[in-house]
Amino acid sequence: MSLNIKCEGKPKVAFICVHNSCRSQMAEALGKKFASDVFESYSAGTELKSHINPDAVRMIKKTYGIDMEETQFNKLLSDIPKPDVAIFMGCNVSCPNLTAQYMENWGLDDPSGKSDEVFAETIKKIEENIIALREKLKK
Repeated sequence: MSLNIKCEGKPKVAFICVHNSCRSQMAEALGKKFASDVFESYSAGTELKSHINPDAVRMIKKTYGIDMEETQFNKLLSDIPKPDVAIFMGCNVSCPNLTAQYMENWGLDDPSGKSDEVFAETIKKIEENIIALREKLKK
């Protein structure tokens, strides 16, 4: 299935979570790694935490060599460009002001405070979803 997103340049994909500190940040990092040729990746939340989850930072660095503390920061929806595609990470967030040409809910549980194995499973699911989304958005 290929999505026909109408936009100038590459579609802007927003990965959305409540606090923009864990799942959405990992999705932004992996979107940049695996799909930057097809879409632009952003992450945002409806509230902010003061920092990105240290376990998320550590696990992404360990698995992919990406240092999210150097390349990313916490953002609100109002801090990013209007997305063409909105991906909800699974926090049941209602974003009434958010409209996009295509929306998807990945239904991922927050791994915060859980074991490295749980983080690794979540990261693997995010990677698989990013690659599937890349295929859907390829022109």
